[in-house]
Amino acid sequence: MSGIQQKFYKLRIPQQGMRLKDKVAIVTGASSDIGKGIVKRLTEEGSKVVLIARNLEGLEKARKEIGNESLTASISCDLTDESQTLHAVNQIMDTYGKIDILVNNAGIINEPVHFHEMNDSEIKKLIDVNLLGVFHMTKAAISKMADAKSGAIVNIGSISSERAIPRVHLAVYSSTKAAISMFTKSIAVEYARQNIRCNCVNPGIINSGMIKPYLDDPQARKVLEERLPLARIGEPEDVANAVLYLASDEASWVTGTVLNVDGGKTASEG
Repeated sequence: MSGIQQKFYKLRIPQQGMRLKDKVAIVTGASSDIGKGIVKRLTEEGSKVVLIARNLEGLEKARKEIGNESLTASISCDLTDESQTLHAVNQIMDTYGKIDILVNNAGIINEPVHFHEMNDSEIKKLIDVNLLGVFHMTKAAISKMADAKSGAIVNIGSISSERAIPRVHLAVYSSTKAAISMFTKSIAVEYARQNIRCNCVNPGIINSGMIKPYLDDPQARKVLEERLPLARIGEPEDVANAVLYLASDEASWVTGTVLNVDGGKTASEG
């Protein structure tokens, strides 16, 4: 090794609680299990977070469960109503003066049913919440980010956007989540020159929502775990950690990416 000069660079690891210092974030669907996990993680890293959902009582309960109440606020908003979404964003701008991060987490899923058995109202509800809700909030927030020439958007999709599951009939839900993946890429490219990044996290089987009662059955849980390469069910914190990375400056050169957080399921089953 004589004559060869070696250079060693010290890895810069952000101080705990400082990665999102002075940032202002919006998290929709914030009273859900995954929503609460995301809010908790963002506040732990110093961000102020505005929790958004339809039910204000549920949001206030979530704030208390999460802790860090000095860093959070709640706004009741029906994301399918564009006027309510615009009003919520204007409230946030009046209070904080900026929006640095938007996490489009709000979404609904239907009980698995054959497509031909779904009525139009069920189909419309999935489209209104999972697509129009994301469109409305993104449209309202991105205009403020464009003015500041800075922002990070993280959409929450699903691995159902990439693969259909035998005997689990979710044609419309899966289609809405597939649309979110393409929306992510389109927004990323359209607004890149304004220094706005847009990425998507696709969760797999997470211990949250409709699946939680099923996981209470040890045998049912074991069956699911055995199908996952990492041999465990995901937790809301797993999704939250991915969101934190994509929302932070550590991902400043990452945009238009769809990140599967699924314990290796899509890699193994395609």
